Amino acid sequence: MIPMVNLKAQYAEIKAEVEHGLAETIDNCSFILGPNVQAFERETADYLGVKHAIGVASGTDALHLALIAEGIGAGDEVITTAFTFIATAEAIKYVGAIPVFVDIDPRTFNISPEAIERAITPKTKAIMPVHLFGQPADMAEIMQLCAQYQLKLIEDCCQSFGASINGKQTGSLGDAAGYSFFPSKNLGAFGDGGLVVTNNDATAAKVKQLRNHGSDVRYYHDVIGYNSRLDEMQAVILRAKLKRIDQYNQARRRVAHLYSELMADLPLVTPYEDGLGEHVYHQYTLLSDRRDDIMKALQERQIACAVYYPVPLHQQNVFKEECAGLSLPVTESVAATCFSLPICPFLEAASIREIVAVIRGVLLA
Repeated sequence: MIPMVNLKAQYAEIKAEVEHGLAETIDNCSFILGPNVQAFERETADYLGVKHAIGVASGTDALHLALIAEGIGAGDEVITTAFTFIATAEAIKYVGAIPVFVDIDPRTFNISPEAIERAITPKTKAIMPVHLFGQPADMAEIMQLCAQYQLKLIEDCCQSFGASINGKQTGSLGDAAGYSFFPSKNLGAFGDGGLVVTNNDATAAKVKQLRNHGSDVRYYHDVIGYNSRLDEMQAVILRAKLKRIDQYNQARRRVAHLYSELMADLPLVTPYEDGLGEHVYHQYTLLSDRRDDIMKALQERQIACAVYYPVPLHQQNVFKEECAGLSLPVTESVAATCFSLPICPFLEAASIREIVAVIRGVLLA
């Protein structure tokens, strides 16, 4: 059995450090916004090169609270991609704004700057690019559009922790950004968790207030807020993994590059690196017209595989009515042919060769 992500191998590497930290936390009985959350916030801010990092309960909450803090609200349009997990659009809907879905680049699968510009209207208030699968979006073009049209830029970094552009981390380039620490992420907790980052003092203060029931001072509430705090025990785990994140991401890149090398002669499309930033391969996603045949063969050999994402957001039932008539041909084509292979820092070369041999057997039979 080859899983998509080998969390057991990762845990074995950090077990002693994590268990010591968890035991210490239990012994100290400091469970909510305690010393590990505070330390993790400082450490991630330093790593990401931002002024503020605020731990929250999930990546979805991170995007939601970032939108509120940046003043996005009812009736505002936020341009984003339909080829992403639904949390991106959910966060926009939570604040009463309207997600405006545009098409993607056919090679990177990231939002197309040209498509963004065509979609800008007087109601547009923000752009929310997703650094999909760990590949940074074309931020130079997107930042230029935000400056030209005076739009907020909120980065969805839920799949891109550690990805960089010209030496700057994704998440450090916009007005605010949201990260997810779902267990399978490049930096993953042992449950849900998220982070908002920003260089704006007012945005940071607002997010801290919102995550804690709208309170700056205990039992004094200035706005209706949320219960969205990063758990102290998750912070222990994340701090251990943060120390190793560059090592993990470099290992993911090695895995991805070996896959691509071994499949260079096959009739399928391997992931493209555009050179604008460093891809950290949250997923290794290919395109093939024979996707179903390949996945069936892999599953028969107990090799995990998955489709991210089979139904673009504009075609989901929840958005069908408001997106009636919307055609995003590149998005729809990619969704119909994409599939992802196992990838994690602990995937061995022998396993990669085994996976490729199965794919080769299907395509060259």
